[in-house]
Amino acid sequence: MTIGRIISISELNVKIFLDDDVKVSIKEILETTCNGNVYRFEVVSIDENIVTTIPFDSVIGLKRGLNVVKHSDNLDIEYSDKAIGRVFNSYGEAIDGKEEVRENTKSVYDKNLSLGEIDINGEILWTGIKVIDFFAPLQKGFKMGLLGGAGVGKTVLIKELINNVYMTLRSNAVFVGVGERSREGKELYDEMLDADLLDKMCIVFGQMGENSTSRSKAIYSGLTLAEYLRDEKKQDVLLFVDNIYRFVQAKSEISNELKNVPVENGYPTTMISDVSDVEERINSTGDGSITSFQAIYIPADDITDEAVQTILSHMDGQLVLDRKVAEKGIYPAVNVFKTTSKSIDIEKIGKKHYDLVEQSLKYLTRYEELEEIIAVLGIEELSDEDKSIFYRSRKLRNYFTQPMFVAENYTNIPGKFVKIEDVLIDVNNILTGVYDNEDESKFLFIGDYHGSFNQG
Repeated sequence: MTIGRIISISELNVKIFLDDDVKVSIKEILETTCNGNVYRFEVVSIDENIVTTIPFDSVIGLKRGLNVVKHSDNLDIEYSDKAIGRVFNSYGEAIDGKEEVRENTKSVYDKNLSLGEIDINGEILWTGIKVIDFFAPLQKGFKMGLLGGAGVGKTVLIKELINNVYMTLRSNAVFVGVGERSREGKELYDEMLDADLLDKMCIVFGQMGENSTSRSKAIYSGLTLAEYLRDEKKQDVLLFVDNIYRFVQAKSEISNELKNVPVENGYPTTMISDVSDVEERINSTGDGSITSFQAIYIPADDITDEAVQTILSHMDGQLVLDRKVAEKGIYPAVNVFKTTSKSIDIEKIGKKHYDLVEQSLKYLTRYEELEEIIAVLGIEELSDEDKSIFYRSRKLRNYFTQPMFVAENYTNIPGKFVKIEDVLIDVNNILTGVYDNEDESKFLFIGDYHGSFNQG
C-alpha cells in the first residue's frame, strides 16, 4: 500500500511526504520501485508529514513523485546456524553467491542484555600466541584496539586467532569489514577459504565503494551475528572489526548531508553515543562472551583526534603491530612497549606473570639503549651486567616469534599453540641465565623451549 511520495533527493538524503493518517517510526525501512530497480531507505527523522530518510544504495535513477511503500520494521539479518560460513553485506543479504538465507531473522538494532546479565569478571581467554598471552592477555568480553598499517601481518594474526580459539574452544568468529576495499574483502574471503577457516566464521562487508549508509550499518549486522553465537550457541566469540574509525567517518558523512551542525572538530554531536551504542553490545555473560579486536585508523597519525580518543576510551587494551619490528623479521610484529592490557594486574594474572612482564620490559628497554651504545663504541665496551642484559634480551625478542598454523604452507614450519605456563617458565629461564649458553637463533620461531632443552 502506498504511504507517500518522494519530494526531494540528494546523495544521502531522500525526503518523503506521507499521506494523511500514515504513521512511520524511526529506523523503519521504506521502498520504491523505478525502472525495475528497488530502492530502500531508512527513516531517520519525522517532522509532521515530512520524513527524512537515508538511502541504502545509490540514488541514481530516482525521481520526485515516485510512490513509496513500507518494506519492514527495520534492518534484520539471519539469526541461526545458517549464518555460519556465510558472507553478508551491511543489510543482512548474502553476497557469497550461495542461496539466500532467511530462516530466522532478527533486527540488527536489538539490545538484549540487561545490566544484571553482564559479567565483568570473565576468565582470561588464552590464545596460544606467546606475545599476546604474555604482554597483553585477553579477558573474555574485552575490547582490544588493533593498530598497525598495511604489510605488518595483521591478517595472518587475525587468522591465527580465529584458528586457535576454534581449536581450543570450538568457538566461531565474526569478521566485520567497515569501509573495506572490495579487493581486500575478496582476498580475505579467499585466504579464509584456503586456510579452512571460512566455515568457522561469519563475515559482513560494508565496502568502501558503497555509500556511507552501507559503511555505517555493517557493524550492527556483525554484532547481531556475534550475539547469536554468544547467546544462543553459548560460545566465547572473537569479533574482528576492520576498521572501527570508518564507522565514525560514515556517520559524520551522513550527519553532514542531513545538515546537522557538527561540533568544533567536524564530527557529529552524536559521535559519543554512536560509538557507545556499538561498544556497549560487546560484553561477556555467564554463558558466553564477545571479545573484540578493532582496527583503528589514526587520521594524519594524530592519536589525539577526538574520534580516536572516543574509541580508545572504550578499549581494554591495544595491540600495536609495528613495521620496524617486522623489518627485523620478528613475527608477530608486536611492539611490546606500546601494547597494553588491563589484565596486566597481579589480581588477574598472578604475581609471577606480572613480575616477569615488568622485568622483560625493563630488559628490552635497556637493550634498545645498549644497541645505540654498541653502534658507537662496540660491544666490548659494555660491562658484564650489560652484556648479559644484551644477549638475554636478544633471546627474549626471538622467543616471542612464533610459527603460525595458518602460515604452515608458506613457512614449512609446523604451527605451535603455547600454553602460558610454558611461556612463563621459558621467560624466567631466559632472564635468570639458565639459557645463557644457548645460541639465540635456537629461540626463533619455536613453541616452548624448556621441553626440548630438558630433553636435549
